Amino acid sequence: MSVQILKLLLLITALLVTRSATIQAARPNILFAIADDWSYGHAGAYGCGWVETPAFDQIAREGLLFENAFTPNAKCAPSRAIILTGRNSWELEQAANHICNFPPKFVSFMEALGNHGYRVGYTGKGWGPGIANDVDGKRRDITGKNYSKRKATPPAQGISANNYSENFADFLLESNGKEPWCFWYGTTEPHRGYEYGVGVRKGGKTLGMIDRVPAYWSDNETIRNDMLDYGYEVEHYDRHLGRILQHLEKSGQLENTLIVATSDHGMPFPRVKGQAYYDSNHIPLAVRWPQGIKKPGRKVTDYVAFNDLAPTFLDVAGMDSESAGMQPSSGRSLRSIFESGVDGRTHADWNHVLIGKERHDIGRPHDWGYPIRGIIHEQLLYLQNYEVDRWPAGNPETGYLNCDASPTKTDILNLRRSGEDPAFWNLCFGKRSPVEFYDLAQDPDCVNNLAESSEFREEREVLSRRMVEKLKEQGDPRMFGKGKIFDDYIYTSEGTRNFYERYMKGEKVKAGWVSPSDFEPAPVE
Repeated sequence: MSVQILKLLLLITALLVTRSATIQAARPNILFAIADDWSYGHAGAYGCGWVETPAFDQIAREGLLFENAFTPNAKCAPSRAIILTGRNSWELEQAANHICNFPPKFVSFMEALGNHGYRVGYTGKGWGPGIANDVDGKRRDITGKNYSKRKATPPAQGISANNYSENFADFLLESNGKEPWCFWYGTTEPHRGYEYGVGVRKGGKTLGMIDRVPAYWSDNETIRNDMLDYGYEVEHYDRHLGRILQHLEKSGQLENTLIVATSDHGMPFPRVKGQAYYDSNHIPLAVRWPQGIKKPGRKVTDYVAFNDLAPTFLDVAGMDSESAGMQPSSGRSLRSIFESGVDGRTHADWNHVLIGKERHDIGRPHDWGYPIRGIIHEQLLYLQNYEVDRWPAGNPETGYLNCDASPTKTDILNLRRSGEDPAFWNLCFGKRSPVEFYDLAQDPDCVNNLAESSEFREEREVLSRRMVEKLKEQGDPRMFGKGKIFDDYIYTSEGTRNFYERYMKGEKVKAGWVSPSDFEPAPVE
């Protein structure tokens, strides 16, 4: 080998090593802050006057606020599986369902980052409920190492004793400052249950602060109190988020940390959580990253979804799905939005998201789900309900199990039982038509179904074709006549498996997320 060639090879090697070291050094820390059941709009940054969120507002003010961010599946386990893998729920086999087995072949971005030089950890709620084991049956650290030693006296009943921010501080203290880290901060708030009246009694709120009650609930004192109690728990999430920001600032790591603040899906109220309407899937999202966001303080109107997050995290870490050892993602990195400096829409064709669901909570015969697919395109929502003979929120005689117990739920059930006003029950719990179509600009609450309207016939047909085309591209089994597979996947909680059959035979099966009064004494026709 000539001296010149040897020198050239050494130079190339040096450049590659330098570039690798530069990329390694430039990789940001990542803080993923996710609330449990927090709806879009309920933050100061979105103009809400009855929920105070100074930390979220700071992230939005110093970064980006997303107006059209969605989870493709509005239930805890499938929504979080989408975040972790960058794949829609219909691409995740068993992990499309709630309380399921998470297939080992679907590597999470947390695992991938941990395998490529990042320290990874979490506190609070990571992925779940369900079982995530590897091929040998060993429990996976799907969101990293657990930090949960620090406890604090909860400010109200129903709030966790987890001192989230101090547990993050413990994680930070273990960092050596040389390797980047990724931390999952996941509260169990504002998941139910709540201390009734705490929003007024301890939060200093008044019922009149709520500017509007959704059209699918009655507007009364009980429901307004329930909403304020929910808001009080959102503020608990934000309070700890603010303390985490302070820890980052004190440690000198705030400027090199990509912070994503969001929620897994909409609020735990009838017709929101566990369904597929605008309020179900529309989620808050703010992102802060001083070293990677051009022109902070922007509002982004591109349509983005949770399957875009994993590709984004991998991108800023210098990887893609293949190099990270993950399955291919149907999402897109948001980095182009970060770097665009554009207010409003960066990509003209980022104008829609796909949504859907399979089995969430049980309570129907055979533990069957309620399958839906849909598309939100600009201000139009198209939904296809595939099993309209089933009850959307679970069978009435088994307590409408896909809707958590709450004062709002009780109010709606009693309005039907008394004969006073069954309209809200029909909207929240009644059976549905095969197709639903809503003009979100005029009807964001989705109470006026335009599926039979001649005015929107062309739009319905276009969105239906586009939805099916996209779902086929992603290999959705339901688009190929194989949707039954989602009902056949095992429901992993033995305590409530086959709930309907066991309950109807007289067994006292415990479902802790509903109240005894939620159960109808007989089937509803």
